[in-house]
Amino acid sequence: MNHFLSVEDVPDPEGLVDEALKLKKKPFSFQKLGRNKTLGMLFFNASLRTRMSTQVAARNLGMEVIVMNVSQDSWQIETEDGVVMNGDKAEHVREAAAVMGQYCDVLAIRSFPTLKDKKKDYAEELMHQFSRFAGVPILSMESATLHPLQGLADMMTISEYKKVEKPKVVLTWAPHVKPLPQAVPNSFTQWSRKMDYDFVITHPEGMELPKRFRQDAHIEYDQDKALAGADFVYVKNWSSYKNYGMLGLGKDWMFSQKKLGLTNDAKVMHCLPVRRNVVIADEVLDGPNSVVIQQAGNRVFSAQAVIKRLLESL
Repeated sequence: MNHFLSVEDVPDPEGLVDEALKLKKKPFSFQKLGRNKTLGMLFFNASLRTRMSTQVAARNLGMEVIVMNVSQDSWQIETEDGVVMNGDKAEHVREAAAVMGQYCDVLAIRSFPTLKDKKKDYAEELMHQFSRFAGVPILSMESATLHPLQGLADMMTISEYKKVEKPKVVLTWAPHVKPLPQAVPNSFTQWSRKMDYDFVITHPEGMELPKRFRQDAHIEYDQDKALAGADFVYVKNWSSYKNYGMLGLGKDWMFSQKKLGLTNDAKVMHCLPVRRNVVIADEVLDGPNSVVIQQAGNRVFSAQAVIKRLLESL
């Protein structure tokens, strides 16, 4: 595995899930692999779980870690080719990525969409430029369109808690106070389609995820119907892809105890942070069906499994 930008970079997604679960049981068993190696973590937007979990994962593998908030800790980076650099950006990604690749064995990058220019966001220019010019493996800690580390942690969580071999897994849209990217639901959909799940996406009409990621996934516009018999419910807001960046309507889509009652005593998932009583009701988040904390804990071992494979490719 030379880079990790999406599940499509993983030759055996189920095998990687199993590997991450084994690392969870013995997190320090590969410390020699990362000894005298450095992970550079570059943040182009804020983070809590991703920053901490990836840093812990690298240290579990014996690596040194350098963390940079790029907008504050370095020159502003230009990504457009052929541009006349007479503005506020002092360094081009061609040089910046190449230099960082001289200092680090693996580079982990977190970026964010504008939610204004769909074509530009979905071109994933920053990730592709770094993977082109750095000369070292690139690990996505979230991009404009995908969050593959979160998706891997989600699959780990389902694997740990499933009671049947082929569970019904429902990804449900939820309301929010501001437009959010499609990255998490895109990745969850990508990963879920690689697994042997009865997978359903439910959302208001007009909130369809891009076809390239959902492909032939079953869409059900009636949330109650979709939730019937669900073993896992992944609750997540995303803004419109069709009317790009628009918030979307549907306050009655908040996941409540009443909606949980429609399921097969489902485990409730969310990537966090979550707006209480907007996205998910208190009684659900604080109840026995919520696995959001365990899900977040798995972020360490999803990152560790990926970094391990990237190190093994060096």
